[in-house]
Amino acid sequence: MAKLVECVPNFSEGRNKKVIDAIADAISQTEGCMLLDVDTGPSTNRTVYTFVGSPNAVIQGALSAARIAFQLINMTNHKGEHPRIGALDVCPFIPVKDVSMEECVFCARRFGQQLASELEVPVYLYAEAAQQENRKSLPNIRLGQYEALSEKLKMEDWMPDFGPATFVPRWGATISGARKFLIAYNINMLCTKELAHRIALDIREQGRGKDQPGRLRKVQAISWFLDEKNLTQVSTNLLDFEITGMHGVYEEVCKEAKALNLPVVGSQLVGLVPLVAMLQTAEFYMQKENLFILEEEHKLRLVISRLGLDSLDPFNPKEHIIEYMIQNTITESSLISQPLFDFVQNVGARSATPGGGSVSAAVAAMGSALGCMVGQMTYGKRQFEYLDGTMRQLIMPFHNAMKELLTMVDADSNAFNNYMVATKLPRVGGTEDKFRRDAAIQDALKNAIGVPMSMAEKVDSLWPILKEMGTFGNIVCKSDLQVAAKALETAIFGAYFNVTINLKDIRDDDFKAQANEKISDLLDKAKAGAEQVLEVLEKRTE
Repeated sequence: MAKLVECVPNFSEGRNKKVIDAIADAISQTEGCMLLDVDTGPSTNRTVYTFVGSPNAVIQGALSAARIAFQLINMTNHKGEHPRIGALDVCPFIPVKDVSMEECVFCARRFGQQLASELEVPVYLYAEAAQQENRKSLPNIRLGQYEALSEKLKMEDWMPDFGPATFVPRWGATISGARKFLIAYNINMLCTKELAHRIALDIREQGRGKDQPGRLRKVQAISWFLDEKNLTQVSTNLLDFEITGMHGVYEEVCKEAKALNLPVVGSQLVGLVPLVAMLQTAEFYMQKENLFILEEEHKLRLVISRLGLDSLDPFNPKEHIIEYMIQNTITESSLISQPLFDFVQNVGARSATPGGGSVSAAVAAMGSALGCMVGQMTYGKRQFEYLDGTMRQLIMPFHNAMKELLTMVDADSNAFNNYMVATKLPRVGGTEDKFRRDAAIQDALKNAIGVPMSMAEKVDSLWPILKEMGTFGNIVCKSDLQVAAKALETAIFGAYFNVTINLKDIRDDDFKAQANEKISDLLDKAKAGAEQVLEVLEKRTE
């Protein structure tokens, strides 16, 4: 599955298990859709479903879910803490893998059009899919909620983007859109809903109005009381976690709560979260508390602890982080997930992949791993404690490079396979077919060159770090660093050969010249870098 779109439909039902399960079944039974998460809220009376698939598959999955909801949800008797405008309140499409925002906009509009046509219900478009400026904001479209919808539909300014401008009592309206990854994140407090609301107004970007903007950019916030947990939440949507992350929201709410003498008792993630958002928060607390944490699992534990993400329910990263969920669900074979024996056997099999490019990336990853190992064999030991600060600086680049280089093992094989797919496009036919095949082959060749080139550039950044590790690292590990130097040099030789063999078929002379010059320079620097590291190590005796 090359292209992945995430769809996160929010249905106005969080109490009736039969309805919730029926909608989940409709999604999971749609061909090409993988249901990753179902998050229900009795107090909000809302369920958020998260699933992924190809662009067409997620459209069909969302439509299948909507058809079931149309039969089973009746908005005329719906009550809940969460703002809503309809049975399928909002249905966003989010790019995950090899998909542009434009493609997600197409998904949102196509879904909205088909839903309106089939069910004869009003549909609005929001965020990146919006066709009118005043409809980009979800709260703006929801203004007045379901109860005001019948009058709103009579206004010319609120004619739906698709479907009739008529009120369908059982359904209400649906909002479809395309957006970046949104994190639904709630902070738990022991106070009244009104006190929590004061904090929500102060932190959200909209603030208390035009003359009183809030403090946190790209953050929406409201408050509600959770009967089932007997506590209040400041409920936030992080529209761009790269601008304001979970730690930013949590710290700001804690600051406000302290000023009001109110207790904060942890927080809650609703739905899924990108791994990078969790690691961003880990980095914040590592810097704030001067911590040195290397392993991803340990960084996640730090985030869970500092944010109190397990305060309401157990928090399992494998069930909340989207990359882990996709990794666990997709059954496609990955070279780096294979046991070493199987990988070596596959290299030796009668198949073009995995080949020299994948082996070079694996060798580079192992060279980086050796550098990381020597750092850890030095760091934290009493006899070397004066080097702890230095090791902190040296270990992390090796650890990060090791992980990045591992991904290139599969990337190289995938690039070759994509090239082979391009060569099998029709040769005969009109001029257009020939042009399409030639263009696809050239693009595939450039991609096949790009992977080993990126690998060589990553290795190139390690030479000064490896030299410093050779100067200060635990002398007991001298031979490990010598192997690391030769492994990294060998990897760049492999990159050089893989780049040059593909360059001969590139027709873009400028690209060819630049790529040849760059890979040749990286090879020369690798030879010099390895030699310098070996010289440093040879001079060390203790």
